[in-house]
Amino acid sequence: MDAFADLIPAVASLLEGPRDGRRPFSHAGTTVDEVYGMAAWLRANLPEGRAGAAVCLAAEDKAVIAAALLASLAGGPQLLLPYAFSGPALAGLQQATGARLAIGDVDRDFPAGMKVLRPQAGASAPLLSDFSADPRRELLRLYTGGSTGVPQLWPKSGINIFAEALFLARHFGVSKRDRIVATVSPYHVYGLLYSVALPLVSGAAVLPARPSFPEEIGRAAASCSATILVSVPAHYRALQGKSLKAPSLRLAFCSAGVLGIHAGEDFCRNNAVDLVEIYGSTETGGIALRNRFRGEEGFTPYPTVDWKIGGSQLLVRSPYLSAGLVRDGDGFFTAGDRVEACGTSGFRLKGRADSIAKVAGNRVDLEEVSALIKRHPGVSDCLVLALAEDGGRGQRIVALVEDAGVSVEALKKTLALRLEPYALPRTIRTVDRMPVKENGKYDRARILELFAQ
Repeated sequence: MDAFADLIPAVASLLEGPRDGRRPFSHAGTTVDEVYGMAAWLRANLPEGRAGAAVCLAAEDKAVIAAALLASLAGGPQLLLPYAFSGPALAGLQQATGARLAIGDVDRDFPAGMKVLRPQAGASAPLLSDFSADPRRELLRLYTGGSTGVPQLWPKSGINIFAEALFLARHFGVSKRDRIVATVSPYHVYGLLYSVALPLVSGAAVLPARPSFPEEIGRAAASCSATILVSVPAHYRALQGKSLKAPSLRLAFCSAGVLGIHAGEDFCRNNAVDLVEIYGSTETGGIALRNRFRGEEGFTPYPTVDWKIGGSQLLVRSPYLSAGLVRDGDGFFTAGDRVEACGTSGFRLKGRADSIAKVAGNRVDLEEVSALIKRHPGVSDCLVLALAEDGGRGQRIVALVEDAGVSVEALKKTLALRLEPYALPRTIRTVDRMPVKENGKYDRARILELFAQ
């Protein structure tokens, strides 16, 4: 029996469309009716069936992305979401998958021989409800760049994406009264869920633009009387000491990395709004949340997620897990983080399971070194790495610290009082801003270049 059979009707019903389709999907832009019209046009013009017909989705317009998701849900081909829109990235995707068809919204450097469909609002097509949906099927594949630069593939079904969006809408009371501003790309699972799927299932309107600088975020929130902000740690750090001046804001989300407690508290205080941190990953979907502004130290798992601690690692079972993940006999997947119980119904993160390095035969917890550095006055963020040396036979500890005003010598003296000599970072570099990618995560390739200089 299908463990998630009860979710299938709710997700499949999305093809029926809304009753009030004239409301905006994009703030001051595309209506919901137009999104469904584009979806029906795509479904009628995309190849029939699934086998061998994966389609590259190379559009940044959230309305077009939403239409493509609906078309795939209605029995259309799987969608391939590239990690970048550059010519080499699109050519690499074509080479790896054989894709010969793309959905686009603007001119791009598409590979030779790739046909591009460009849906237009108002195009004539059958009703989307004329098609049938099987939400258990693969809806899309996310290609992430990965910390090494080697793309990774994560499949997601209709249940994975839309069931989580439906849960978020119910849990946080998101409705057509809400207006969402997102600073994260819709091509990463966090942005896709919160700035495309969540508006689609809840009726909320989403701002088409994706602001990133503090002034842009403030103007965007004010321009549409935003009620929800979806952002990442790097942007909340950049907003420290600033107010968005958006009294309409009722809720903010943060994911794609650990949010420093000072940046989080500063944002909540300056904007008088709750900031909810979401813990999860591309492969697992959302797992848990916390609101430190309300005194929550640990993460509380979603009621839709089963969890337990095995040894020191987190094991999860939920409707949001990607197909193909290795699970135990009870369906639990071992996440890559170390945790400990916090209270009776949650857990506290203790760092990555792979954050233990060996230096001269001694174990060093990189997360503990990082936490110690972050407590130093003036440090807003840092990343501690173990780099190979001696031809790969040994490792050395290095640290990149955000805040060029920090005295490296003073920091080293502080660390020397708390750490064993083998655990001390051999090299500490400072930067005004940590290098981050579009999804808000550290750009490790750029960071490694700083230590190669």
